[in-house]
Amino acid sequence: MIRRILLLIVAFSFATCGSTSAQQPDQKSAKTSPIKIYFGQKIRMRDGVELSADVYRPDTDGRFPCILNRTPYLKNSAGSLKFGRYFAEHGYVFVAMDVRGRGDSPGNFVPYRHEGKDGYDSVEWCATQPWSTGKVGTIGGSYNGKTQWLTAVEQPPHLTTMIAMVSPSDPFVEFPTGEPIPVDASWYYLTSGHVLQNMDAADWTELNWHLPLLTIDEAIGMAMPEWRELFNHTYFDSFWEAEQYQNKFDRVQVPVLHISGWYDDEQVGTPLNFIGMTTKGAPSVRNSQKLLMGPWPHGINSTSKLGDVDFGPTAIIDLNDTMLRWYDAWLKGIDNGVKSEAPVRIFVMGSNQWVNEHDWPMTRTRYTDFNLHSSGRANSLYGDGKLSADKPQSEQPDRYTYDPKKPVPFITEPSFAQIGGPDDYRPIERRDDVLVYTGDPVTNDTEVCGPVKVTLYAASTATDTDFTAKLIDVWPDGFAERLSDGIVRARFRKGMDKEELIQPETIYEYRIDAWNTCQMFKPGHRIRIEISSSAFPKYPRNLNTGGPLGRSSKMQTAQQTIYHDAQHPSHVTLPIVP
Repeated sequence: MIRRILLLIVAFSFATCGSTSAQQPDQKSAKTSPIKIYFGQKIRMRDGVELSADVYRPDTDGRFPCILNRTPYLKNSAGSLKFGRYFAEHGYVFVAMDVRGRGDSPGNFVPYRHEGKDGYDSVEWCATQPWSTGKVGTIGGSYNGKTQWLTAVEQPPHLTTMIAMVSPSDPFVEFPTGEPIPVDASWYYLTSGHVLQNMDAADWTELNWHLPLLTIDEAIGMAMPEWRELFNHTYFDSFWEAEQYQNKFDRVQVPVLHISGWYDDEQVGTPLNFIGMTTKGAPSVRNSQKLLMGPWPHGINSTSKLGDVDFGPTAIIDLNDTMLRWYDAWLKGIDNGVKSEAPVRIFVMGSNQWVNEHDWPMTRTRYTDFNLHSSGRANSLYGDGKLSADKPQSEQPDRYTYDPKKPVPFITEPSFAQIGGPDDYRPIERRDDVLVYTGDPVTNDTEVCGPVKVTLYAASTATDTDFTAKLIDVWPDGFAERLSDGIVRARFRKGMDKEELIQPETIYEYRIDAWNTCQMFKPGHRIRIEISSSAFPKYPRNLNTGGPLGRSSKMQTAQQTIYHDAQHPSHVTLPIVP
């Protein structure tokens, strides 16, 4: 399983051919042949370091637009070869580059630190070659997606468009816990040195439990100084500024095709980027953004079935064609209809249909509060927790014990590359440290599509702890399908730029960002919310001591109380689309 998922990410094999609709396949670059590959081309950066790139070109005279992919996952991967050939055969020059310190490129690899300026220099190199038209597009997913954003905010003059897939957000947006998540250690191990390390050399399931997190590299047996440095910066400080781009959308001056999946580990970044570019991007390109969201994991467009849920034959699209048409429109000026298409194309799970929209989130959305109710016994699937639009009055709070030695499991793959899907959470909901609030069966199709937010009024006996929330679609047969989830760490309840411990047994308001989903609840299905204090190993365990993050093995239990009365109306806000 590790090897299969790793190949999806490292090989950059996001695009697979399949059926597609509402496209004009005749209005695109014709396939030409042959091509020629120039391996190991040296591209000089402003500080004199020469990065290594493989250049795929049509083997004919002329000038061509350039498509640039900068990666830490090695430029000579099977995915680079596949995409290099594909785009070169359609009249583009494809440049696959090892980022600084990876593969054949010299220097030290420090994640994201050099990508902005190196990206700028690489774009301008592409634009000034004798084979170039001067128009440069970038492409890539995951790390390769974020490198594009860091490049774009540097404003290279010849950057013309981007296709950014499953791009990570700014620091702490996805995982607002201050310390890195345990499975991140596998990524730092993978990218140590210039080669891809063998993921099978370590037992990642066991390593997730290692404490303190700071020294997990010792347990792995590989020095990872970049991993250790993270623990010197457990809240937002100047260290993280080099990785920021979401506060600089006004500096991005190009059309962007934003692509992700509802079950992408880093899903939240893509909708945020689309919103940021359509509201804060350079005015000239605000109407030239497109959002594409499928029922996919981090390895987008790779499968129509995740776990026990099959999203049907239309879940896989011809993404190669989609990307080619985008580049044809913006790099070659082909009038293929791309610029007049709806700016949002999303897959509605449950009904398993693609729909076109004109904005995200949709302006017609009705944000509806569903309140938590119980008589103080919402513990587990067998408790009396209810979810409804009725306002709470005088109700007993719910209580549970959070023991970091026995955290609530988050159903996940044993790999850094995919953390969770539409899994059945009934086994987890049998635990007494999971509060379960379930609504009545819906009587009509109910579309929940957009950002999911949870407001929680809670107290703890600890000076720091976590609270988690999960949105579930309960099928008529009881299958409990996870849709989205989120976490808040008490010390960061006011933001990631400062730490403030809590007073034990004092009620605080917590806001949990449970990301986005797009699900049609069919008649007979029920909406459910889970509340707990851990989701391991997706998030690191809070040890409940209030001590420095990641540096201790000491832990203690916490008694948690969730309030839902007239003064403390804990609720989930759902985006209901009429």
